[in-house]
Amino acid sequence: MKSIILLGYMCAGKTTVGRPLAQALGLRFYDLDWYIEERFHKRVPRMFEEDGEEVFRRREANMLREVAEFEDIVLSCGGGTPCHHDNMAYMNQVGTTIYLKASPDTLMEHIRLSRGERPLLKGKSPEELRQFVQEQLAERETYYMQAQHIVPIDVLDEEEKIQRLVSIIQQKIKN
Repeated sequence: MKSIILLGYMCAGKTTVGRPLAQALGLRFYDLDWYIEERFHKRVPRMFEEDGEEVFRRREANMLREVAEFEDIVLSCGGGTPCHHDNMAYMNQVGTTIYLKASPDTLMEHIRLSRGERPLLKGKSPEELRQFVQEQLAERETYYMQAQHIVPIDVLDEEEKIQRLVSIIQQKIKN
């Protein structure tokens, strides 16, 4: 089976959905950011801070090409992964791509619920955060919309919602 690659904006729910999807399909789950952190022994926020975004994006593209070659996996990508180094074309070539399409309101709620540190969101007021998310989502949407499957999502704050989404994705990739 080709790898299944989940993409979407940060906090869209790629890892939240990816784990149970992999389990339901009997596949291994990989989160690209975690994979990068393991290889470089450094957290992504620290890489951004110390090395800059361009260095991180090069590493990310290289690690994507390494991990996406694995078979029988579900891969959760970082929010910016599809937007750099022809990554979107590459992902469509080697895997089944699924865009978890969330509204700015859903993303804002997920960001609020999220416990992870997000380098691009650091130090922003709620108003600045909403503006940033809307603008960046608009910029990235052209890449995300190139995915082979688009799955609209709502706030993933209950197990039942997550399982329903896993079922929807399973149906899409069967057809």
